[in-house]
Amino acid sequence: MATVLTTVEPSERAPGGEASEFTPLLRIVRRSGLLRRRRGHYVVSIAVNLLALAAVWAAVVAVGGGGSWWVLALALPAAVLSARSGFVGHDAGHQQIAASRRTNRVIALFHGNLLLGMGAGWWTDKHNRHHANPNHVGKDPDVEVGALVWTRAQAVERQGFARFLTKHQARLFFPMLLLEGLALKVASFQDLRRLDRRGRLVEGSLLTAHVIGYAALLLTALPLPQAVAFAALHHALFGLHLGCAFAPNHKGMEMPEEGARWGHLRRQVLTSRNVRGNPVVDFLLGGLNYQIEHHLFPSMPRPHLRRARPLVRAHCARVGVPYTETGLLDSYAQALGHMHAVGAPLR
Repeated sequence: MATVLTTVEPSERAPGGEASEFTPLLRIVRRSGLLRRRRGHYVVSIAVNLLALAAVWAAVVAVGGGGSWWVLALALPAAVLSARSGFVGHDAGHQQIAASRRTNRVIALFHGNLLLGMGAGWWTDKHNRHHANPNHVGKDPDVEVGALVWTRAQAVERQGFARFLTKHQARLFFPMLLLEGLALKVASFQDLRRLDRRGRLVEGSLLTAHVIGYAALLLTALPLPQAVAFAALHHALFGLHLGCAFAPNHKGMEMPEEGARWGHLRRQVLTSRNVRGNPVVDFLLGGLNYQIEHHLFPSMPRPHLRRARPLVRAHCARVGVPYTETGLLDSYAQALGHMHAVGAPLR
């Protein structure tokens, strides 16, 4: 069966005495009704996003039919709306949208596999492990050695071209994100081998349908040069947008050492960074700018995260747990500063 994100309440799995730090906050949040689902919100937001996507692709057909290169301008709204689909899939994976796991699974498969070519099974397995142990080397796949590295110990092991990447990874970070849209598709197909037979059939069929449908639409609507250019630009902007949404969340924050016994509150708050929000930031970052609240309450519906923020911040002040929040540009500066410092031994 496909992996689903854990939705057991954190207090049920927080070890030892530290559970008392989180339990009062959980009670406050529950009494405030912030864990209740917002089905109406998601019905409207999903419908609006799908209609907007349909309008953009209709415009691609209308503008591109004559071979105009102006069609490339539509890659930007297509990328933004694709990221919105990704945020919906993320929320469905966390069981935020519907009461039924099956319904959430269908929503995740539709928005991830079919609309984006990004496997729900691959994403939820990876994201599950990240939420369980954020920023913990050896447990969180987001800080494993890859194109980028996150600790000096990882950096000094790099050789060849990988060493060059690490040496300059802070400067190369945003350009590398332009490849992320394609990388997500490749990783999703590669992950099919991990799934059971039924999972491979369902997810693989939807991923294949996405690739065929996407290629057929572009090649039917546009001349070949414009079709290739549009696909490249769409994926580049999509990867950049998603990367910019996720980059501020944990990079440069605390990284637990092996053997650290942090409970749920400290494990999630000390490793996460909030980005101060406004309607535009909330929209572009998909609510993930309230990363602390999201990590403390993964099943909390996205529109409630902003309302939970003052409750969480006040509770952290009461128990003496640092609560990190900054502006959008400063969050990128902190993340890039960490990546630059990690590569310092190679310079």
